[in-house]
Amino acid sequence: MLDRPGDTSPQAVSHSLTTKLVDAEGTEPLDIELHYDPRSPYAATAVFKTGGARVLWTFGRDLLRVGLYEPVGSGDVHVRPDVDDNGQATVHLELYSPHGAAVVVVPARDVQRFVEVMTATVPPGTESEHLDLDETIDRLLTSMSED
Repeated sequence: MLDRPGDTSPQAVSHSLTTKLVDAEGTEPLDIELHYDPRSPYAATAVFKTGGARVLWTFGRDLLRVGLYEPVGSGDVHVRPDVDDNGQATVHLELYSPHGAAVVVVPARDVQRFVEVMTATVPPGTESEHLDLDETIDRLLTSMSED
């Protein structure tokens, strides 16, 4: 959790874990960090750390919350519950890009912990109370001018 002295607004939360990446070449361990920042209250980000590179995928935070219990998603991110060969509950993050597809298998208990902290930070239905439109517009304009 990030700490900003004197600031009473909800703080960003992160959860680091090791998962399994399943792609056309097989299965390998993959370190990821799940991140939630209340300044972008509708989104969560997964940061994948592989081969010295960091790949970020940002998607609707509800995909993780709902994906614990039922398949959800469209476009480039799908989330669904599953059970591994040892009978342990898992969550599959299915990622699609023009370069291919991959499945990241995450222990459900890790996703559950992250979702619990994320939803305690900003409860579902209160996201709009944490949205700073001026800051969002400034960030969009800044990113567009950098392109």
